[in-house]
Amino acid sequence: MSAAAITWKQQKVSTLIGILSIVLVMVALVALSIGQVTIPLKDIVLMVFYKVGLTAQQPDAVFETVLWSIRLPRIVMTILIGAALAVSGAALQGLFRNPLVEPGLIGVSSGAALAVVTLVVFGSFLFAGSALGMSLVMPVAAFAGGFAATMLVMKIGQQLGKTNIAVLILGGVAINAMAGALMGLVIFYADENQLRTFTFWTLGDLGGATWQKVLITAPVLILSSVWMLTYQFSLNAIAIGEAEAFHMGVDVERVKKSIVFFSALAVGVSVSLAGIIGFIGLVVPHLVRVIFRADNRLVLPASLLGGPILLLLADLLARTLVAPTELPIGVVTALIGAPFFIFLLVRANHKNEFTR
Repeated sequence: MSAAAITWKQQKVSTLIGILSIVLVMVALVALSIGQVTIPLKDIVLMVFYKVGLTAQQPDAVFETVLWSIRLPRIVMTILIGAALAVSGAALQGLFRNPLVEPGLIGVSSGAALAVVTLVVFGSFLFAGSALGMSLVMPVAAFAGGFAATMLVMKIGQQLGKTNIAVLILGGVAINAMAGALMGLVIFYADENQLRTFTFWTLGDLGGATWQKVLITAPVLILSSVWMLTYQFSLNAIAIGEAEAFHMGVDVERVKKSIVFFSALAVGVSVSLAGIIGFIGLVVPHLVRVIFRADNRLVLPASLLGGPILLLLADLLARTLVAPTELPIGVVTALIGAPFFIFLLVRANHKNEFTR
């Protein structure tokens, strides 16, 4: 491939990433503006200018409280979670060379949710009166549960030293069912408040966003999401074949372990913040591949931006469709993602992708 062709492709990728970045900013501004209290965009600009000292004009007190204390931390947390889920899904799909793989299918989400719900029910007495202590331990528990479930699924999918994708997905289904059953057992030991928390984990909810949660978890989510972007070349090589990737200098086993580790970390912490939010890691990477191309130099960064866009739109629907009440975010993403997932299954079956 000529240098001119390579440069043109790089420019095309940069243009697409730039467009997605602009769309993300626009969607975030709309999400900041719309809600039970509608904040005009000019007032948002005024509050930002007032905050940084560029104007002395006093903004509306109600708008200021809603923006800085309620809506902005929710938007920031939604962006972080959407990016983490989508880039994790893209990395796992590239690693396993299958568009049907996503964090929820291989047990990360259910394992993380099981760990957190167990902590809430049986470990809450350790942190009585300490919201900060619980906030610090919950991401660790979520990561541990998600990572343990993922490693178990990968162990099930191992066949003669290689990963059998069909067995891995079936193993993920089994682990998800087992985690669901164990979460059901926890109900018998939960009080009324803990039962509400259990519902929160199973349906997902972004309404609990606070600056404290964002500041504690943002470094982990940003680190894990950005780190997975560094495997663009390795995943492109693995797409050709593991043996070919090895001869190209890619340490395939190290790449597998790293991607599984950081995807479990990202998804586990996301679950600790908002519960189980399905299909973001499935729909976004596949849409990028369908609309553009299956080059991981584009799929990974585009998913990093596309995930927050989709999750912000889903959250906007959840907040406004049945106002003044709010739909669980997991319900909205499932209504969007489930039909798309069925479409992928039918399409893969027609192409005999499961029998290759």
